[in-house]
Amino acid sequence: MNRRHFLAMSLASAPFALKARAADLAAAAANRSTKGFRVGANEDRRQEELLIMGGRFDLKVSAKDTAGELCLYDTFRLSKGGPALHLHHFQDEWFYVIRGEFIVRVGDETVRLQPGDSAFAPRKIPHAFAMVSEGEGQMLVLFQPAGSMEDFFQQMAKFGPAIPKSQDVLMKELWEKHGMEVLGPPLEV
Repeated sequence: MNRRHFLAMSLASAPFALKARAADLAAAAANRSTKGFRVGANEDRRQEELLIMGGRFDLKVSAKDTAGELCLYDTFRLSKGGPALHLHHFQDEWFYVIRGEFIVRVGDETVRLQPGDSAFAPRKIPHAFAMVSEGEGQMLVLFQPAGSMEDFFQQMAKFGPAIPKSQDVLMKELWEKHGMEVLGPPLEV
């Protein structure tokens, strides 16, 4: 196929692609929650207790509330450390520190976050974080789109509340099942 025909075919198919995308957006909008809601302090949207990776994860906004567009967790960290170096193939991830001090690595850059600071990890970019302060830490973690992150955290809870040793090996299959890739060990604290 020569270049002129390729361009003509591409331009001719654009309206069909836009129409399909509009149909996808309309279907998603039909499945969105139409009512606001309140989730109290120290409460989980589903009234579950997820004890994971040295802390508690309270779901505040579910993928079911947003037709899969995002989910938000309020995490309470009780011990230093964090997850293995990883990337999400389909989700961006945003971190907002409320209490404590964290380090966050995104790509080749590592930053220190204190209360009020945030960091953004785009999809397909390696990242990890770790609480580095003493005492309890608290951080909001948002995933966009939500993907299967809620199921991932429910499965992670089966490993127990502590940060598992050799998590980069132990949980590799679970991470892959949920569209993530483990690339190395957790950040050192």
